[in-house]
Amino acid sequence: MKALRLCFACAAFLAGSPTFGGVEPPPVATATEEFNPQRFEFAIESGYLFGAINPPTSYEIGAEFLTARIRWGVVHDTWLRGYNQFYVSAMAEPIFRGIENHYFGFNLGMRYNFVRPGSRFVPYFSGGVGTGWIDSHPEIPGGQGQDFTFNILSAAGISYSVNDHWKINVGALYQHLSNGGQTDPNPSLNLFGPQVGVNYSF
Repeated sequence: MKALRLCFACAAFLAGSPTFGGVEPPPVATATEEFNPQRFEFAIESGYLFGAINPPTSYEIGAEFLTARIRWGVVHDTWLRGYNQFYVSAMAEPIFRGIENHYFGFNLGMRYNFVRPGSRFVPYFSGGVGTGWIDSHPEIPGGQGQDFTFNILSAAGISYSVNDHWKINVGALYQHLSNGGQTDPNPSLNLFGPQVGVNYSF
């Protein structure tokens, strides 16, 4: 009799198990599995940029960004699988080496994130344009011609999802500063360097 009761108990247990026809609980979304991430994101990013492509003088610039991003559009079922983000960045850049001393501005653009199932690593690239103000010194040969300046930013790198809200990223950044030919001469700046950042999503 005890053996019969034990058989009934085992049968009832197996009937309620997800493997044997029971109701399977919904899967828990994790940072490594989530195709559509949190909609909004804030980032603090820092870089160190060096003048290149025949700059008029040697430049070294610290690039500090406070960025807000919003997810906008996704791509399904191709090798481009991922999602877009529209971003707005505020920029504060001390000039450690060069004629000027600082640059402040903003940049608007898009970022594309490549998502692969089961991976916490998300490669990305981004690009945008904006304006800003530099403490120009047109009286010095090689100095920028005026304070008002346009900027172009592009970046590529990879982010790592620590959890559903926090990510860290490393990458390479290119920045172009120019007044668009409003003065003559207009030496402009082309800058390249590494960038790191911390992102919070919600």
